[in-house]
Amino acid sequence: MKSIQVTAEHVYQVFVGRDILAEVANHIDGATRVAVIHPQSMQTAAGQLRQSLSNVESISIEVPDAENAKTAAVLEFCWMALGRAGFTRNDLIISLGGGATTDLAGFVAATWLRGIRVVHVPTTLLAMVDAAVGGKTGINTSEGKNLVGAIYSPAAVICDMNFLDSQSHDDYIGGLAEVIKCGFIRDETILNLIESDMLGAQSPGWTHAPEVIARAIQVKADVVGGDLRETLGTSTGREILNYGHTFGHAVERIENYTWRHGNAVSVGMMFVAHLSQLAGRLDEDTVNRHKVILSGVGLPVTYNRATFGQLHDAMRIDKKSRGSKLRFIVLEQVGKPAILEAPDAALLIAAHGKLGQGEEHA
Repeated sequence: MKSIQVTAEHVYQVFVGRDILAEVANHIDGATRVAVIHPQSMQTAAGQLRQSLSNVESISIEVPDAENAKTAAVLEFCWMALGRAGFTRNDLIISLGGGATTDLAGFVAATWLRGIRVVHVPTTLLAMVDAAVGGKTGINTSEGKNLVGAIYSPAAVICDMNFLDSQSHDDYIGGLAEVIKCGFIRDETILNLIESDMLGAQSPGWTHAPEVIARAIQVKADVVGGDLRETLGTSTGREILNYGHTFGHAVERIENYTWRHGNAVSVGMMFVAHLSQLAGRLDEDTVNRHKVILSGVGLPVTYNRATFGQLHDAMRIDKKSRGSKLRFIVLEQVGKPAILEAPDAALLIAAHGKLGQGEEHA
C-alpha cells in the first residue's frame, strides 16, 4: 500500500493498493454514526463496508448511478436521510462509488451542519486519480456541469484497486485520460510507461498500473497543495489540472452528459494541443504524441458532432472564464503548461477544424 500526502485545509492521506478497504476503519475517528452514500451498483460492497464498521451505527444512502446523482433533488434527499438519522458534527460520511458519488457526497458533507467529515472510497479509475482527491465537490445544473459546489477536503481517501477489476473496459479507458493529462502537465514518466505498453496500459492488472495511478495522484496532490482554491491564476496553480477541460466540458454539455468525462477530456486535450501549436507555443511532435498516446489506449482524438459556434457558446460559461474572455491551459512542452487568455477566434476555429479530421467515437 502506498500513501500520498495532500496538504489542504488540513493534511490527509490518499492510500493506493489492493485489499486495503479495511483501512477505512482507521479513519472514522470517534464518529458514532456513519452514512455510506453509494449508487445502486455498489449496494453489495456498501453492505460489506458497513459490516466491517460494526463498532459504529451506520446507515446506507442509495443514490442514482453516475451523473444522475448530481442534482439538487438528490442532494436534498441525502440531507433528509441525515436529518432523520440524527447526524451531528461528530459523525461521518463515506462515499463509495465513482466520481459522481464522491462529488455529491463531498458536497453533502460540506453543507450538512456547515461541514462534517467525509472519507472517500473511489471505485473507478477516474474517481481515484481525479474526483476523490483535491476537495472539489458539486452538482450539475441545466446551465452546466459542476457550477454549484464547494472546496471541501476529505479526512482520507482509500483507493482499493480491487474495485477496478470489475470496472467496464470502456470506463477504465476513460479514466486513463486523466492519468495521461497528469503526464503531459507534470510527470513525463507516466507517458513513458504508457508508451512502453499501450495495450497493457488498458488493464488494471497491468504491471505498471499501481505506479501510474499513484503518480497521477501525486501530481494532483502536489498541485492542490500549492493552490487549493484555484486562486493563483498562474501556470503553476491548480488551474493547470484543467488541461483539456474547457473544451471537454463543452462537449459534455452539448452531448447532454452522455459522453464519458475522460473521452470528452481526451478530445479536449487534442483541441488545446492543436491550439497550442497554432499559437506558436507547442511543437508538432508533441501534438502528434498526444494523438499517438490517446488513440493508442483507445481514447477519441477527433470530434465533429457540433459546430464551432455551439462549442464556443458552451465554453463561455466555463468556470475558468474571466468575464467574456475564454482561458485555456495550453502546453509549451511536456511538463510546462501555460495560460492562454482570450485567443483570437481564428485560432480557435482552426483548432476546431483540425479536431474534426478523422473518425470519432464516444
